[in-house]
Formats: sequence, C-alpha cells, structure tokens
Amino acid sequence: MSTPEHQNKQDNSTHFGFKTVNKTDKASMVADVFHSVAKQYDIMNDLMSFGVHRLWKRFTIDASGVRPGNKVLDLAGGTGDLTAKFSKLVGKEGKVILADINSSMLNVGRDKLRDKGLVQNIEYVQANAEYLPFDDNTFDIITIAFGLRNVTDKDKALASMYRVLKPGGRLLVLEFSKPEHELLNKAYDFYSFNILPKIGELVAKDGDSYQYLAESIRMHPDQETLKGMMNNAGFEQTSYHNLTGGVVALHKGYKF
Repeated sequence: MSTPEHQNKQDNSTHFGFKTVNKTDKASMVADVFHSVAKQYDIMNDLMSFGVHRLWKRFTIDASGVRPGNKVLDLAGGTGDLTAKFSKLVGKEGKVILADINSSMLNVGRDKLRDKGLVQNIEYVQANAEYLPFDDNTFDIITIAFGLRNVTDKDKALASMYRVLKPGGRLLVLEFSKPEHELLNKAYDFYSFNILPKIGELVAKDGDSYQYLAESIRMHPDQETLKGMMNNAGFEQTSYHNLTGGVVALHKGYKF
C-alpha cells in the first residue's frame, strides 16, 4: 500500500487529514488541533475508545520489556499515560522523558503527573520527532503512542528515533491501523465519520479537530507499510501485533 506521504516525496506537499497542504504548514495545523483538544484529551480518549485505550497502553508497557534503571523516551507522550507507568517501573535509578511537540499537551501532562506525585525521575521536553534533541545512543526504550500519524515526515522521525536508541534498544509504535475484516472496517468508518466528530463537538466543543483525527487515521500507513518503513530506518526484527481486530496495531523494532 503506497501512501500519499510517499507519493509526495518529490514535492513540498503532504496530507492534513484528507487535505493536501504544504509541508511547512502541517506542523502548525496539527498544533492548532492539539492546542484545542488538550484539556479534554483524556476524557475524549475514554469516550472515543470506550476505555479500551487503557488496555492498548497496558499491552504496550508489557511488550516493552522495561526494567529498573532503564532510560525511556515517551515521544508524543501527550498527557502522560505511558510516562506514569514507566516512571514506576524504571524506579529511582531510571529516567523517563515525556516529549511532545505541543506545549498545551505537555503542560496538561506535567500537571497531571505532578498531581499524582510523580516527579523524581521524569523530565519534560518540547521536541519535534523529526529532530530529536538528544545524543546518539541515549535510550533503552522509545514509545510513540497515537502520535506518529501526525508527524509530517514519518521516515525522518523514524530515523531520528533510531539514532537516539542505544544498541539493543527497542521502539514501540502504538497507532491506529487498518482493521483486518471488511465488516469491522465499515463499522469503524461509520463510527469515525458520523459519531466521533459529534462527540468532539458535544464534549470538547470542537468537531472539526476530531474530523481531522478520523481522517488522519485513514491516511496513516497500514501495518505492512509501517513495518517496511521501520526496516528502511534501520530497525531489525520488526513485527506488529493487531489489537481490537487491527483497529490499533503495536509495531516493535530493535536497534542492533
């Protein structure tokens, strides 16, 4: 499956949902979406997924193989769900960096984690996934949950993640993907384009942002395409595990 992103490598255009936009404009357009939804983000996640996003994230933590003393990058970490779990698991000798390109999301995440008393081993960094501001070979684990589809140049971001992973380190990409069965795909489409924006309008007072989020999911590479992109970035032993019938997939790859 080819994606619009790959088709547009030779020009300066990319996709913002179903729209074609200039690459230089996409980051600010995505930023506007997340500035708008940041305060209602956690409530909307529970409503949109009927709470199942918590199970997807728990599966990701379990698959990470995290150990005490590890250094973890929770990229596009938003309101800090994964960071909170990792902070407890890496312990006093470990460190978790919650990184997000969006200052509003980062502020909500920082406030939430501090309210939980999680302060000693967490740092906060505003960062673009395509240009990570960390030294080579820094992290044992990198996770990016529901963030890769919003990145302008996914290949560049994957290469940046590969660079800052330690040899032996692993990347986990949790992202919406392509349902395995056509009936589920049709039901998912109906929900995404008819129900989701209405929930966004009622709860977050922003139906347009949730329309974009639904569209961005459809424009994201499918499971095999993303696996191939990870291979091209240098990752080895790449694999993916479909969750909820492929509505979401967890991709995993190693740096050796």
